[in-house]
Amino acid sequence: MTSRTLGYRSKEGPDMTPRSIFRNSLRWSAAGAGLAAAGYAAYVGVTWARYGHAARPTPDEHDQLLDRFLPAYDVVDRHHIHVAAPAALTLAAAADADPFDVPAVRAIFKGREMILRAAPDNRPRPRGLLADMRSLGWVILAEKPGHEIVVGAVTKPWEPNVTFRSIPADAYASFNEPDYVKIVWTLRADPIDRGARCLFSSETRAVATDAEAARKFRRYWALASPGISIIRRIGLPTLKATAERIGATTAPSQQLSEPLEQPLL
Repeated sequence: MTSRTLGYRSKEGPDMTPRSIFRNSLRWSAAGAGLAAAGYAAYVGVTWARYGHAARPTPDEHDQLLDRFLPAYDVVDRHHIHVAAPAALTLAAAADADPFDVPAVRAIFKGREMILRAAPDNRPRPRGLLADMRSLGWVILAEKPGHEIVVGAVTKPWEPNVTFRSIPADAYASFNEPDYVKIVWTLRADPIDRGARCLFSSETRAVATDAEAARKFRRYWALASPGISIIRRIGLPTLKATAERIGATTAPSQQLSEPLEQPLL
């Protein structure tokens, strides 16, 4: 006896019409969009509440280089991943990475551009993360060749067409002009397993220079930090795959311990 004989249609199979399939697809799409919106709203609310109460680093996360430039901060974002490649090679791969090779990253930046009604960024982009950041105004504040690079700038991130103001390393810690946000971030690779592998880390810290800047930055950070975190989470597995691929095809004698010293000075 079939479902047709019993007087009803199966929810699956040939009895489903294109119209019913379309309606079901719309319902599932709407449900998915609703869940995504609810998740985003919850993330924004938590981020807003945590502003000014940034988590302190664990002993393993403590970074003396970052502390030299921004020991106190309103927000922090930390990510790390184990990489089966030497530290110097992994750090070089991170410095040379191009986040805009990833479609999702391009979509996030395009979304910011549309939401804030920013002018399109059509400038020629230097190849590589560090080269691109330096062309925008970011400054290399400190470096341990083959191990860590600290980058910083001051900015007003809530502006549609954000600009980054270069501050020299010796003046960065004391910078306190009003209505700015100081941002520092690091690329770091710590060797493990006698140097055959490493722990790659990225940490971003930010602090507003006055109450008005804090008010505007708190709102911006709550809304924008989900996209920023997604970029980090996408970038780390990509970096891992790249560094391990290079490491697998490079002779140990060619894996220089200080590959970044000359390009960055």
